[in-house]
Amino acid sequence: MDDISGSATRAARDLRVVLSRMRRRIREVAQDADLTPSQESALTLVGKHGAATASALASAEGVRPQSMATTLAVLDQQGLIRRSPDPDDGRRQLVTLTDAGQARVEGNRQAREEWLARAFQDRFSEEERHTVLEALALLERLSQQ
Repeated sequence: MDDISGSATRAARDLRVVLSRMRRRIREVAQDADLTPSQESALTLVGKHGAATASALASAEGVRPQSMATTLAVLDQQGLIRRSPDPDDGRRQLVTLTDAGQARVEGNRQAREEWLARAFQDRFSEEERHTVLEALALLERLSQQ
């Protein structure tokens, strides 16, 4: 790392720390008391992926299939997901959101977005918000590489 400037090293470290804190805070905003963080995460994942098998969800979430099966059982009991036969392989089941599950995912997304917009409105000046937008454009460029 001798060829990497101190400012690049500091920016990388500080960005990682800030993103971690922001991710944690945003997750807390719409955290449902009746779901664990892993159940909430799985519900969101099903919403993102659409119809998916439990093993695909486990792989995407980085957990064992048995752990995902347990998580999905709770979501199923609460009426947030449904299981249906995979049309390509009748031995497997596809997991999708129910209307209640979709409403919950959308409500959580909206709560997080509103919290963040309100925080920007209340804590930053118009000039600072523009600075954030400029920084986000740079970070987007970084993410494209």
